[in-house]
This record gives sequence, structure tokens and C-alpha cells, in this order.
Amino acid sequence: MKLYTGVGDKGMTKLIGGEYVSKSSDRVKTYGTLDELNTYIGLAVTKATAFSDVRQDLLTIQSILFDLGTDIANPKVVTACDRFNPASIKWLERQIDRYQDEPPAINRFILPGGSELGAILQICRTITRRAERNLVSLSWSAKFPNDIEIFINRLSDFFYAIARVVNHRQHISENFYENGTEVFH
Repeated sequence: MKLYTGVGDKGMTKLIGGEYVSKSSDRVKTYGTLDELNTYIGLAVTKATAFSDVRQDLLTIQSILFDLGTDIANPKVVTACDRFNPASIKWLERQIDRYQDEPPAINRFILPGGSELGAILQICRTITRRAERNLVSLSWSAKFPNDIEIFINRLSDFFYAIARVVNHRQHISENFYENGTEVFH
């Protein structure tokens, strides 16, 4: 199979089911952002060799994102997911609960960074937030299962939690936003 057609796509792409849409459509932006996120998660996996639990969770999330992206790319998926398993939401919430209490509690904003892996995971968090904004835009023009939005919303919390965990496990102090005051009570 060739990777290119040789005719040019004139800014259009084919969705699952055969419909052609602009590459600038909300649907394409959304699953494109999920693909970008998945790529950064792949980078994080390569850096997480010392953290088998984090690495395994990241690999699981990569597969979940492929399923989720497939459902977003299919305009026929409207009320129930085809590939994405909504049970992934509860799994992700359990992982967040497990990780969030490992590093010491904080009550101020931190600056993204710390270790190289911690910084990459913070990038994953911000790309997840963009994916969530794209989903909100898509929701104005298309229907898709609400479970997808819920998972993506929780996923940014997951990346925040594990970024803190990997910094903590490496004994790397987090830097607080210096002009910030107490925000978490």
C-alpha cells in the first residue's frame, strides 16, 4: 500500500464511512490533536523506563486514544461508542486516585517542568486540554458520546498527577509560581 495517492487532496480528507470534509473541520482538528497527544505519550513512554507502572499506564492510554480517535473520526458514532470503552473512565479515575496522593500535597500552582519526563507529561496535559477545547467546538456541530468528553477531561488530571509523581520519585523539587498564593484548600 502506498502512503500517498499522487493526486493531492485539495485540503480535504475522508472520514470513516466515506464522507469528505475539510482538514480544518472541527472533527479533523479533534482527532488530529488526539494523534498529536498520542505521539507525545509515545515520547514519554521512551523516557519512563524507570517507572514501570507509569509506562504501562501510558501504553494503555495510547490504545484507548486510538479507539477514541476512531470514534471521533466516524460521524455515525453519535450516542454510543463503537471502539472506545466507557469503562476506561473508571479505570483512569482509579489511576488518578492512586497517583495523586504519592507526592506531598500542595496548595499553590507549580511551574511545569522538573525532570525531562515530568516536563513531557505536562506537555501531554496541555495537549489534552486543547483536545478538550476541540471536542467542545465539535459538539456545536456534531453529536458524539458524552463519555468521550468525560475521559478527555479526566486525562488532563491524570497527566498532572503523574508529572508530579515522576518528579517526586526522582527527588526533583517542583517550582512554585512565585506570584501565586494559596489556591488549593
